[in-house]
Amino acid sequence: MIDSRLRVLQLVAKHGTVTAAAQALHYTPSAVSYQLRQLSAELGVELVVPQGRRIRLTSAARALLHHAELLFAQWERAQADLAVLADEPGGSFTLCGFSTAATHLLPPAAAELRDAFPNLSVRLIEAEPTRCFDLLLAGDADLALVIVTADTPPLSDARFDQLPLLDDPLDLVTPAGHPLADRAAVALADAAGESWIVGRPGSTYHQLVITACMAAGFSPDVAHYADEWDTGAALVAQGFGIILVPRLARLHGDWPVARIRLRGEPAPARRILAVTRRGGRANPTIARTLEAITRTAAGILPAAPADADLPR
Repeated sequence: MIDSRLRVLQLVAKHGTVTAAAQALHYTPSAVSYQLRQLSAELGVELVVPQGRRIRLTSAARALLHHAELLFAQWERAQADLAVLADEPGGSFTLCGFSTAATHLLPPAAAELRDAFPNLSVRLIEAEPTRCFDLLLAGDADLALVIVTADTPPLSDARFDQLPLLDDPLDLVTPAGHPLADRAAVALADAAGESWIVGRPGSTYHQLVITACMAAGFSPDVAHYADEWDTGAALVAQGFGIILVPRLARLHGDWPVARIRLRGEPAPARRILAVTRRGGRANPTIARTLEAITRTAAGILPAAPADADLPR
């Protein structure tokens, strides 16, 4: 209902290059360039200008984007109002989220929607947080679960509604015979001198660990890289180092490792947000999904004392 070329301009503004915007939209770069030229010609203003390998938005483009954000938000509200009047949700509904959410939080919610609304086609996409925001902007997803990173938009971003959903505490994982293994809880700084296993540079997991360690007053001595929790736990079990694992993550039950709660004020954790396009949170399907996700999370992360059993 709203000119799709405004979405193209949004993605170009977000990424700064035609190529990256085209990848996010599943278009060819030439198609993105053509739509920008076409929109510019129809409006009679210049929208973008080359700047090295990137492009710069003109003041006219920035003004247009401001109005586009208002239009898109109002359209989401209109769709939500219409959905309230419908007898039963139909069409398609897409959830996306980072790996742990896509494993533990989204499937139960998707199953609840599938069982409650047979006419609704539910789809799930596993994606890194920055990719989730692209999926929302492109209209390829309706609700995203993300963790806050240095690369995610601020809560004030006018394009999105970002709802803090829960804090997922980080646990320290050491070999079973490690000097810290018998403690009920430790400070992250207690492990400052250890060898560390982290995700690959550029990954969300890498950012998570580096940020937590620096907040505790040290830079970790990185010995190995592993993006999967079980890969990291296998290395820990063989004495190659230690890892941080979010409470939501489950580890292989056979590894001889100890999982230890971290203490601190605040204790290290990752903030999980539920994100929709601005104005979309009032949609009853989204509201029902958030309720299901919240129930699932409460079952996995109940309030517990420091010596309670931790998930394996």
